Amino acid sequence: MPCPPISYEFVDTTAALARAIDALSRTPASPPSLYVDLEGEYLGRLGTISIIQIYLSTRQHTYLIDVQTLGATSFSEQGTNGTTLKTILESPSITKVFFDVRNDSDALFFHFNIDLRGVEDLQLMELASRKSNKRLLFGLKKCIESDAQMTTGELLEWSRVKAQGLKLFSPDSGGSYAVFSQRPLSRDILSYCVQDVQYLPRLWKTYDEKLTPAWKLKVLQASQHRIMQSQAADYNGKGRHMALAPKEWIS
Repeated sequence: MPCPPISYEFVDTTAALARAIDALSRTPASPPSLYVDLEGEYLGRLGTISIIQIYLSTRQHTYLIDVQTLGATSFSEQGTNGTTLKTILESPSITKVFFDVRNDSDALFFHFNIDLRGVEDLQLMELASRKSNKRLLFGLKKCIESDAQMTTGELLEWSRVKAQGLKLFSPDSGGSYAVFSQRPLSRDILSYCVQDVQYLPRLWKTYDEKLTPAWKLKVLQASQHRIMQSQAADYNGKGRHMALAPKEWIS
């Protein structure tokens, strides 16, 4: 499988945003075309959203939406047909694929009143695809390394970009999440943001092929339940509980 091209656009003007919305709103219903992630300082209701990454698989192109610069306009600017990013994110008929949607949903809801709908959570898809041992969730790194069907060269490059990004933003590695708020973003952080979403379609395909219709429905229901949980007043997006599978799935 060829390496996805590093094709992206940094969207920090309303004109560029309107063009991006036009592209994002013209997608086939199936399979999913939109793969989404967020970056920020301590992402969640108590932190910030700096960037929304959206990989459009039909174009093999990533839009990096500069929420820090555009603010609420990120979600209210209209494309030529009147669609907004809020419309896309809240539409139950436009599938958006996230890997662990919980903290992303928390941040979107509390900062910009975005009530996500139409979400498929890849972390739950992976869990559902297992035949047994559904007690603990896997992180993105493990899923990418095990299931993205990478060549040796792709995996080496993915690991290099991942490690360089962690050095810059992870406090555990001596970095700071503030790097996502610096403008212009460094080349290493831009590469990290793009890479974080460009392999998600491979994971979706791997897991989707393993799921029965019944499990696909369970994933959709559990994904929506995660969104509801993330909007609760007592939601806590940090801690060991975040690694636990849905109770009704444990086997």
